[in-house]
Amino acid sequence: MPHAAHPPLRTRQVRIDHHSAVHVAAMYAREMGAEYGLTGSLPDRAAALASELAGNIEKHATNGSVFLQPLPPPALGLEIAAADRGPGMADVRRCLTDGYTTSGTLGSGLGAVKRIATRLHIRSDVPEGTVIAARMTADGRPSDAGTGAVCLPAPGEEAYGDGCAFHLDAERGLRTAVVIDGLGHGEAAAKATERALRTFHDHADEPPAAVLQRMHTALRTTRGAAVGLLRVGPGRAEFCGVGNIRLCVLSGEELRQFDGRPGIVGWNLPTLHTRDVALTQGECAVLFSDGIESRWTRTRSPYLTRLPAELLPAALVQRHRRERDDATVVTVAGTA
Repeated sequence: MPHAAHPPLRTRQVRIDHHSAVHVAAMYAREMGAEYGLTGSLPDRAAALASELAGNIEKHATNGSVFLQPLPPPALGLEIAAADRGPGMADVRRCLTDGYTTSGTLGSGLGAVKRIATRLHIRSDVPEGTVIAARMTADGRPSDAGTGAVCLPAPGEEAYGDGCAFHLDAERGLRTAVVIDGLGHGEAAAKATERALRTFHDHADEPPAAVLQRMHTALRTTRGAAVGLLRVGPGRAEFCGVGNIRLCVLSGEELRQFDGRPGIVGWNLPTLHTRDVALTQGECAVLFSDGIESRWTRTRSPYLTRLPAELLPAALVQRHRRERDDATVVTVAGTA
């Protein structure tokens, strides 16, 4: 598939439940790296990185997965994330040292991961587990920090009924993120989602309510979708949502939640209301579809609520995904 101006942010998950999954993760990393702009030896290096992360899960951790996806534009490259359910690492810095290994904790190969990745985020807690996000860019320059995402199709489906995207307005210091959940799943849901994503990319600089109004017009011949749109600027954010896309703002172990208005974009659009949301540096905004269990917002696990934006999506999907639906999480860090 040729690299597009706005490649859809679609995630491939490899569950590390057998030693053969390590090879599968490496194979996908090589293929996707070349597809999303890595050239020369970089796809092979991406495969080595994925192999190290998957191999560490297979040898030392439980209930783990590797997630692979393109980087959000304008960067070209690949993100490889890994999340597990323990036992975790007591000393992350030591585990990142070349040659360090232990039979009791994850660690072997992380020195190589650190060398290969353009940008590496890692957090581990004993006994909760480990989550890692390694990003590789085609030009070697770090990708945009402060964002994260995972977007998965319903089990057994090839079509992605959910979708998500980012838009960066560097001149105004604004990031805009969107999560779209086409009604149902499969091809019909994917058609609605793809049309909504095209509309977003064409009009992302417009006010949030105006973007949703344009989506409503574009989706009238589809089955419709739930949409949540978040625009983040210094110290604040704007949220406009319709349907079952939720917004949470995390500040340490504190959590504030905002729901979209009842309705369906493309069918019965309610009166749109854009909410002003305080979002300061050190806080994290989380948009997620109903493919993620909402109970994580009630249990408020300290392990999850303290994760940075780059790591939280993979950890949430690994721990709280509903297995019958498409699932999407998008995160944006607050700025000063």
